[in-house]
Amino acid sequence: MRYLLLGLIGLSWGSGALLAADQVAGPRNYLDVLPRLQAGDRLRLEAGDYTQGLPLHHLRGGLGQPIVVEGPAGADRARFIARRGANTVSLVDVEHVVIRNLELDGRNLPVDAVKAEGHARYAHYVTLENLYIHDHAASQQNVGISTKCPAVGWVIRGNRIERVGTGMYLGNSDGRAPFVGGLIEGNQVTDTLGYNLQIKHQKPRPEGLPEVAARHDTIIRHNFFSKQGSLPGPNARPNVLVGHFPESGPGSEDRYLVYGNLFWQNPGESLFQGEGNLALYNNLFVTSGPDAVRIQPHNAVPREVRILFNTVVATGNGITVRVPENNAFEQVVAGNVVFAARPLEGGTQRHNLVGGHDAAGRYLANPHAELGAIDLSPRSGRRQTGTVEARWRQDLPDIERDFAGNPRPSDAIGALARAGGGPIPVSPMNEMPRP
Repeated sequence: MRYLLLGLIGLSWGSGALLAADQVAGPRNYLDVLPRLQAGDRLRLEAGDYTQGLPLHHLRGGLGQPIVVEGPAGADRARFIARRGANTVSLVDVEHVVIRNLELDGRNLPVDAVKAEGHARYAHYVTLENLYIHDHAASQQNVGISTKCPAVGWVIRGNRIERVGTGMYLGNSDGRAPFVGGLIEGNQVTDTLGYNLQIKHQKPRPEGLPEVAARHDTIIRHNFFSKQGSLPGPNARPNVLVGHFPESGPGSEDRYLVYGNLFWQNPGESLFQGEGNLALYNNLFVTSGPDAVRIQPHNAVPREVRILFNTVVATGNGITVRVPENNAFEQVVAGNVVFAARPLEGGTQRHNLVGGHDAAGRYLANPHAELGAIDLSPRSGRRQTGTVEARWRQDLPDIERDFAGNPRPSDAIGALARAGGGPIPVSPMNEMPRP
């Protein structure tokens, strides 16, 4: 899949030609170049080992003219090696910055790979693309991608994150560093001690945020989230947890749109947990742990929730929706295929196909296989009537396409609408080769 960064028109690495705004640097001189970068500039880092981190401080690109810092796109990498006492990619007061094609090797030191620092005022419109982040697992507190200041308009795309304490931790634990209007797509996050992804709850929005009065959607799509092999116990965490938006004022109508993801295994916690306004649709959930999907109060309560056209295979609980009795919002659970010991609990349920975990094989092609062979498409002739409501078409992107991107027939339910889909492919959109 190809993407165009508006305003950035460049030549390939192999062409040997440079734009006027292009600069090339290596491990010996790149730190001299960084402070001079202006809107529209591109810094092309040579392959090699970088041991002094990547401090991006007080850099401001523009709309359509980002500042780009990139390594080679092939197997020869620009590899940043962690050092004690400093996060490897450090972001302070930056705007319209693109970082791509880097390897961030943590060496299991107690630092983060990418961090929008807590003492920063902001880090807005940051794109992280095709990064290989690994071995930041000194403890659960060490994170692949972390934001600890207000962060608006981030794109986190096509990255591979593995063997880290927490994959992505977006926002601060006190709710005062909102992550707003993000796009998280095509990433592969595995082997984490804690969350694959957590987006923290939000207190009232601080003044001065861009587009503060608009409604923003944070989109989480086409990712692979796996905690296979993690240990259960008191420090177990869900694969993905999303917290609430501000309960009133700017941001209170914001939403999470979570679709087209594969959630794979968690022996000690749920695959997905959420509250606030969210739509969870066209996802695949497979776990031998206690829960697949759990919608429940965390720092606030679930509000408008739509759980639509997912396929769940779980030995424990399938989809659970728990809200206070006086909750004024609707939680709809419709068109899902759920095979679990306890398939569905709570919410307004309709047009769901449910059964015990052992019954999955009668309806799904190969539901109990390992990754690489598992096939959750329906067996030929196995279908139950569902409906894509007009209001869903209007405001839920790709609701009329299934997990595989195929048009959804009007009577199809579950995440995969067609029989014979075959094993589920697993890779980020631009996976970097393994060393």
